[in-house]
Amino acid sequence: MAKRKHASVSATAAPSVESMPPPPLPNGTSRRSSRRVSKAELDPATSNDVVDGKEALRDSPDGDMNEDIIPGKDEDFKAESDSALSDVPEEDAEPKPKRRAPPRKKAAVKSKKEEVSVKKEDVVPKRSARGSAAKAKKEEQPTKSEEVAPKRSAKAAAAAAATTKVKKEEASIKNDDTAPKKVKKEAKGDEEFRGDPEAEGDEEVDPEEMKEALGRPPPVNSDYLPLPWKGRLGYACLCTYLRNSNPAVFSSRTTRIASILEHRHPLKDPTQPEHPIKNRPDKEQPADYQRGQKFVEQLCLANVRDMKKMLRWNDRYGIKFMRLSSEAFPFASHADYGYKLAPFAADALAEVGKIVAELGHRVTTHPGQFTQLGSPRKPVIDNSFRDLEYHDEMLSLLKLPPQQDRDAVMILHMGGVFGDKAATLDRFRENYAKLNDSIKRRLVLENDDVSWGTHELLPVCKELNIPFVLDYHHNNIIFDSDKIREGTKDIIDYYPEIRETWTRKGITQKMHYSEPTPAAVTGKQRRKHNPRVASLPPCSNDMDLMIEAKDKEQAIFELMKTFKLPGYDTFNDIIPNVRSDDNKLLSKPKKKTPKKKGKKAKEDEEDEDEEAEDDTLNRIPDEDVGMGGPDGRVYWPPGMEEWLRPVKRVVKKKEPVENGDEEEKKPAAKKKAKKAKVEDEEE
Repeated sequence: MAKRKHASVSATAAPSVESMPPPPLPNGTSRRSSRRVSKAELDPATSNDVVDGKEALRDSPDGDMNEDIIPGKDEDFKAESDSALSDVPEEDAEPKPKRRAPPRKKAAVKSKKEEVSVKKEDVVPKRSARGSAAKAKKEEQPTKSEEVAPKRSAKAAAAAAATTKVKKEEASIKNDDTAPKKVKKEAKGDEEFRGDPEAEGDEEVDPEEMKEALGRPPPVNSDYLPLPWKGRLGYACLCTYLRNSNPAVFSSRTTRIASILEHRHPLKDPTQPEHPIKNRPDKEQPADYQRGQKFVEQLCLANVRDMKKMLRWNDRYGIKFMRLSSEAFPFASHADYGYKLAPFAADALAEVGKIVAELGHRVTTHPGQFTQLGSPRKPVIDNSFRDLEYHDEMLSLLKLPPQQDRDAVMILHMGGVFGDKAATLDRFRENYAKLNDSIKRRLVLENDDVSWGTHELLPVCKELNIPFVLDYHHNNIIFDSDKIREGTKDIIDYYPEIRETWTRKGITQKMHYSEPTPAAVTGKQRRKHNPRVASLPPCSNDMDLMIEAKDKEQAIFELMKTFKLPGYDTFNDIIPNVRSDDNKLLSKPKKKTPKKKGKKAKEDEEDEDEEAEDDTLNRIPDEDVGMGGPDGRVYWPPGMEEWLRPVKRVVKKKEPVENGDEEEKKPAAKKKAKKAKVEDEEE
């Protein structure tokens, strides 16, 4: 089961001089990044500092990730990005084992005994005790330059101390990344809560549990289909087709805190673009908070730019509902590294809002499982407040028309039970009252599939005037068996009460729909979402329905094809492993040239290469890249994710040649090489 990792930097750590945020800008001023960033610096496939947001790859914020829908480096993908809210450990969780930090280059090893203990922890590379002692002795002796160096000024000493703090901070992050991650423990007396309301896994099933699950009453489903469909179908956060375009289009680029700290240092060659190896930030130079913040802002603005492309793409294929990724602004709600969006992203988000208004689309957000207003722990509540403020600011800066602004809601789970449901609900009421009015207008509650069912949350929603989001899949796992049966038939009786929670606030109702995998039997197994859905729920035919499936927009295409929904005739199957709507630079055979060239010949060749590259890159207008071409080839059949990418080249290993055969083949090989040389000379 894919687990979210804890943040690398503790929320309570004292920030260094460079980590302190800058003073707020005057009203009406905006901050923009000065250096233009190449597309390669913003692509996870080419930059080690950029990673895919994990929540965007899930069918729901806390569900299982679908790693097959993205291209790129598999090894880098396994490295989790830090979470802005996961830095607070679970209640009663075991403390992480302390690990010794790796010694600095100039740190002396005092004795052989200490060196052996360090080796056991695999903190430093292996080396002989004799060599270590000699090196330590040499480093302990001050150099001549140090002996005669004059005392530094106070300003220089302060700058050096600040840089040292940043280096220590970076070292602590690396050490924490190498520490083993502990599985979260459930709170005492809370057997139902596992810390992740929708976590999905393939744990071994107890035979008794399997027997009990097989003996449960069969579900009773309604035979009503909401046809003809007049509502809006939506998907969450990421479009699989656009994510595999070249250049990639997605709004969930994120990074690591270590990368932010590293980018506070200038590049080794500031006149050249950043390179993952040749031109990295120079940590020997003084760190600057604004420089690191610009690095984050560039990722944010790239995410916002791609939102516009995703909306245009959705509209072309009849999709008018989308959940915006919470990872569009990495670490915006972090205790130490958080920031406001307005100073640098207000105009960009307003442009996104204009497109949403123009096309008549709906956008929403869904904060993750760490945002819990019913938690008994103050750090979790503080983090939750910041996260809700961040999501509210992002939606507010869209500047949507009144109705679309009301429809831009934030979906939230109640979260854990913490041993006492009544006390948890009381804490939720208390903390909900502290929220500002803007957040209260957007906040809606959803039933989950672990602890909180419809019959427990609907009364709270009616009491506090909060819209209730019915999730059909969750309702089939957690429900009051004394009042309803499993399935979609009995819950229909509660539709009027649920709808009223929306209409009294003037918000368009929405529901969530997904289906379990066919092989699922137990409750834990049934929590796992199927990549696509086979049917529609018995909902009103004019509401908005979020399809929470792993294949994202492809699950909507599947419904369109099955039920001939509006938009079913706008798309066709993609050609396997071929993309005709990309501007990928075509590789051409290199001309054979002599080893030694004159300066003029080199310049002429470079000019020809640049012209050829420009011609290739400009053959498709930017607005048409990734749009599926004239035939709308954007649909891939279930299980055929590999169709999205070119076929991988397989290098065949040469068969071993016996000594006798090798001697026989040598003359033939020489003859062939001589013939090729003659042909080259003739050409």
